[in-house]
Amino acid sequence: MKATTNIQQDCIVVSLSERLMFSDHEEFRQVLNALVESDMNCCVLDLHDLLSVDSAGLGMLVIAHEECQSANANLVIRGANGQVRRMLELGRFDSILRIES
Repeated sequence: MKATTNIQQDCIVVSLSERLMFSDHEEFRQVLNALVESDMNCCVLDLHDLLSVDSAGLGMLVIAHEECQSANANLVIRGANGQVRRMLELGRFDSILRIES
């Protein structure tokens, strides 16, 4: 997983690329800390360039949602496509996460 972070208007946006897998859990924890510590109430995970995600990666997205909620921030999952979008749809993650095209 590769992650880049930037600020757009009043949101912190983290763009993820390559793959989100179990082996990325430590690096993802750093991304999550950046989201929560930003003190912004709008957090976006941009998955446009993410090629694939495994079940652990999906769990990490749910953890990100829970952590942001605890920090009184809204998390938006944006730009998922291909295998990543199919995994989110199959798992019915739209009932848990706010997912935008």
